[in-house]
Amino acid sequence: MSQGQNRSNRHSPRLLVEEETVEEGTASRRVRKARETRVRLFRAALQLFADRGFPNVTVEDITEAADVGKGTFFNYFESKDHVLGVMTEVQLAHVGEAVQSAHSGKRSIHSILHQLFQRLAQEPGRSPHLARTFVASFLASDVVREVIQLRLSEGRTAIVKVFGVGQVRGEIDPKLSCAELALQMQQVLLGTVMLWSLHGEPELAMCVESSFRLFWRSIAAPGERK
Repeated sequence: MSQGQNRSNRHSPRLLVEEETVEEGTASRRVRKARETRVRLFRAALQLFADRGFPNVTVEDITEAADVGKGTFFNYFESKDHVLGVMTEVQLAHVGEAVQSAHSGKRSIHSILHQLFQRLAQEPGRSPHLARTFVASFLASDVVREVIQLRLSEGRTAIVKVFGVGQVRGEIDPKLSCAELALQMQQVLLGTVMLWSLHGEPELAMCVESSFRLFWRSIAAPGERK
């Protein structure tokens, strides 16, 4: 075998694929670790906001609770206000799960929307103060407001698919506009959480249950109202 052949075998396509796979695996781990750190910071911040109140929490408090270096925080968030923008990403994930569930056909649309109402109220509903802080954040910051508006728009685009499936199945009134239903759903949820945050009573779960029941009765096809 010649030297040229040896060199060729040394850099065979199979070996290059293996090297690329290792590099991709390393990059994938880095991305996963970064995502986990970001979520850890978000969860720690949310808990502190709920316990102490937004103005009484510093970036250092958040990094200590998340067990990361203070400088790490600014690799993921521009300020502590921007942490609240992640909440909308969590909400979008819940909506995405609802869309998948609707297309699977294994559950009723009533059940899917009922669960979605509960999940969307879960994060901002950790405490009345946190709910007020969330609303105040997009009133006070143009940047945060733009992020939240974008996520709300994306959420409406996604949830329209659930309403559409509901109409095809005969569960939702076919005469209603799915786009209008998506907007109404957001208004009902945001309004419910905001009004609850003023006093914290009755329990948010009861408020959400009542709001969902009325919302469903207004959109359900005849014979599907519960």
